[in-house]
Amino acid sequence: MATIDQIILAAGVLSLLAVFAGVASVRLGAPLLLGLIAVGMLAGQDGPGAIQFNNFYTGYLIGSVSLAVILFQGGVATERWMLKSALWPAVCLATAGVAVSALVVAAAARLVLGLTWPEGLLLGATVAPTDAAAVSVQLRVSGVGLPARVVGALELESGLNDPMSVFLTLALVELMRRPGTFSAGAEALRFLREMGAGAAIGLGCGYLLLRVFRRLRIVRSALPLLALGCTLTVFGGAQIVGASGFLASYLTGVVVGNHEHPAAKPVTRFFETVGWLAQNSLFLMLGLLITPHRLPPLLEPAAFVSAVLIVLARPLAVLLCLLPFGWRWREMAFVAWAGLRGGVPIYLTIIPLLEGVAAGQRLFEIVFVVVIISVAAQAPTLGAVARLLGLRADGEAGASRAAT
Repeated sequence: MATIDQIILAAGVLSLLAVFAGVASVRLGAPLLLGLIAVGMLAGQDGPGAIQFNNFYTGYLIGSVSLAVILFQGGVATERWMLKSALWPAVCLATAGVAVSALVVAAAARLVLGLTWPEGLLLGATVAPTDAAAVSVQLRVSGVGLPARVVGALELESGLNDPMSVFLTLALVELMRRPGTFSAGAEALRFLREMGAGAAIGLGCGYLLLRVFRRLRIVRSALPLLALGCTLTVFGGAQIVGASGFLASYLTGVVVGNHEHPAAKPVTRFFETVGWLAQNSLFLMLGLLITPHRLPPLLEPAAFVSAVLIVLARPLAVLLCLLPFGWRWREMAFVAWAGLRGGVPIYLTIIPLLEGVAAGQRLFEIVFVVVIISVAAQAPTLGAVARLLGLRADGEAGASRAAT
């Protein structure tokens, strides 16, 4: 019983520290992610908190639940004008863009770091996705005014690219574990099946939840709990049947957030709070999992990967994906710079660890440092870069930001 009490105390203290770290980050203009991960590292085995937490199974569980909630909340916050102005460019960035970024990072890692192609591609696949929480929060904190399609593309991409990165990560892990049984054609079919089924489940469950909201007569305060239960059911159910739970959760939120129903306001307000809780839990957990004294030898390779990702891989992916849609170079330059990484890349590296990939621990630590470098270098400069490029809010993006 004493141990349980200590766990409850530690959870409460960490929750309070996370809130204060968030407030301090906003006031100092620093990325929220850095403050939360710092709290986790200080509370961990190398810090004054000395909490011994190295259970990656529990970490994967916490990360999966957190991402299901974050993606649903991101879908609810996705406005109709975003879909109209930037859906297809965002889809291109979330699929082809992730693949291009992964390939460029893999090639550079193979040439300079001496990784094999599967190892390099696994590294590239994990660092390629932008992070829904990091992008959305930092754009709002920076207060920068941007054209509607730029805001739409960044927010939609960050919600849509997780399924692609998860698929690539799992496929590459399978290739490394069973190279003789791997088939590119079979994996392509599996991708189409996972994404198609995930989209169908997400849209279907979204409209089903709308009908329930409109017809069910229950206490208004219970409606958000109904939505939370649906979110976890959609995510877990989709994953079990071989569909993308990440895509399903996001699209369920998009449907619920873009239609009128009695639960609209309570669900939106509830998930704003629960989304923060999920984000805090994810980043604190990742900070606890890392062992800081093992990181210094990895600073040089991680800095190299970060440089390749920021200067070469991401800009090339953005250019190839957005140029066919007639985007201006100023807009493409900002989208390339604003592709912030967050908890998702670190979460993805837990998968190779759980599957017994030999380089799993080193990959986890390198990606952790890559994320820290990327966020620290890019996030605080978003406003300055937007002003330097002469970008301004227009139409519905400006009106929406003024309203929030």
